[in-house]
Amino acid sequence: MATTPIPSQSAKGYAKSAYEVAMNVVVMPATNAEKKCRQKAGLTRPVVSDEAAAAGEASRNLVPGLPSTASHNLEFRGGRTIANLTFSNFYLGGNAAWQDSDRANIDQKLAKAMSDPRLNSVMGQYFRGPITSQFRGPSQVLDGSPPPVFSKGDVETLVTQLQQSGAFAGFDLASTVFNFMLPSGTELTTDDAPAGAGRAQKPPKEPKPIVDKDDKASSLEGLGGYHGSVIIAGQRIYYAIGAFSEVLANGTQNGIVAFHEAWKNVVATFYHELNEARTDPDVEEANNTGNNALVGWISTQGEEIGDFPIFEDTMLTHVFKEVPLADNSGTVPIQFMYSNRVNGPEDPTL
Repeated sequence: MATTPIPSQSAKGYAKSAYEVAMNVVVMPATNAEKKCRQKAGLTRPVVSDEAAAAGEASRNLVPGLPSTASHNLEFRGGRTIANLTFSNFYLGGNAAWQDSDRANIDQKLAKAMSDPRLNSVMGQYFRGPITSQFRGPSQVLDGSPPPVFSKGDVETLVTQLQQSGAFAGFDLASTVFNFMLPSGTELTTDDAPAGAGRAQKPPKEPKPIVDKDDKASSLEGLGGYHGSVIIAGQRIYYAIGAFSEVLANGTQNGIVAFHEAWKNVVATFYHELNEARTDPDVEEANNTGNNALVGWISTQGEEIGDFPIFEDTMLTHVFKEVPLADNSGTVPIQFMYSNRVNGPEDPTL
């Protein structure tokens, strides 16, 4: 069930936005992908300044080493949110493209991270009442060969095909996000046109130089993933997609590499995307239609809950961490989310 939260005292509610479109992507800071996504959104790169003196003493849960940045606090714009989230995982590229241990780790750790009460205490401030998250398994491996390139056009086509085949039957589509995990070596792009996945293609190219004028962001240039929605026969279906973030054999990076083990990067990417889908699920439709009333919680700068922490921490060492679960059942690799109550990324395990 979706619920509309009451804006916090620090939010300006339905204030006129200062952005063109909200950012619904996760990108490495200071990369070509960030540059392109900011250009598309009509944004400049934020200048991080220490606002602690103006904002007062921050909570001890502010991620150590990062300043208080109240000017990037989230504002509620009036759109939907998802208090009781369900998600399901789909792995592209066929069984041969995935190690069973990687899929098991991704499924288990992502489910635990999204349902952990201590981590959810950060998210809870943006909702009126209790929030929940449920992984609906088992996950599914989709048939086919690993695509060299997979675009926004491809994932929207795939979502449409799965819906028409009945793969989403039994899900409450208003509160479910379908996750699509790309296999090792696949380049993810934000291109609206299908990349022709499944047809014979050349291997992914080396990352393009910063002077490239193409506005397509790529995982070879720092793109980690994004979330959005597709409307099919009047029904909105939510999705998230992410690269298998790793260091490639040629030494370059595909996606956002914050952990040595690639599956941990996948968990952190989808933790980012699912929490953004909770707080701003209709961003894709808002960006496509220009209807800002569909937007949920974002900053004045157009940043969703997971964005500014990454832009602020260019080395990724402060906001990407393995943290202990509240039930003492182990640790999970996550990215810390932005918290209005501490004026910055919050680590609730401190």
